[in-house]
Amino acid sequence: MVCFPLFVDLNDKTALVVGGGPVAARKARVLLDYGPRVLVCAPRFVPELEQLSGAELLRQPFVPELLEGVSLAVAATDDRVLNRTVAQLCRKRAIPVNVADSREESTFLFPAVVRRGRLSVGISTGGASPAAAAYVRRTLEGQLPASLEPILDWLEEQREVGKDALPPSQRRRWFSRLLSAALEKGRPLTSEETESLLRQFFEEVLP
Repeated sequence: MVCFPLFVDLNDKTALVVGGGPVAARKARVLLDYGPRVLVCAPRFVPELEQLSGAELLRQPFVPELLEGVSLAVAATDDRVLNRTVAQLCRKRAIPVNVADSREESTFLFPAVVRRGRLSVGISTGGASPAAAAYVRRTLEGQLPASLEPILDWLEEQREVGKDALPPSQRRRWFSRLLSAALEKGRPLTSEETESLLRQFFEEVLP
């Protein structure tokens, strides 16, 4: 199965993780990094969840009422029947659900994630090999420069400047030039460096 990578805004949404073990803890930690209110439901929690800042721990068995107002759910218990039940209830309510032990019952797959500020890379093998997805994630994490996060913040600021200064036909080339220059220096350009690069760019593209 090959899945289309779809990025969703979870800010101010509610996500429910059913389960109190290590798998639930990993998924809750990733979700917290993307802005939703994260509820974790289980009778007991591993220490990793007890210490997870930001998650709301509900010490109780799962009940269907917990799905009210939920935008996304994860079934990550060690109970196959309970995971299936959560998946079925979510499908009836059109709530996207990931079932940790069954890709067939999932309506979305939980990717391995690489995060650098505004950059998010989701990696999936279609459920074939989580170990392979984790390997790709580690490889990417080792290759991405540490300075990428401030560079991306700076590039966002430059978008409006580029839109005002350049015709649409030249903007893609200009933004690529900016990115290359910043990566070469390992940091955002100064105002003087940006202006100098823009003058040079105009000399190249204008007749």
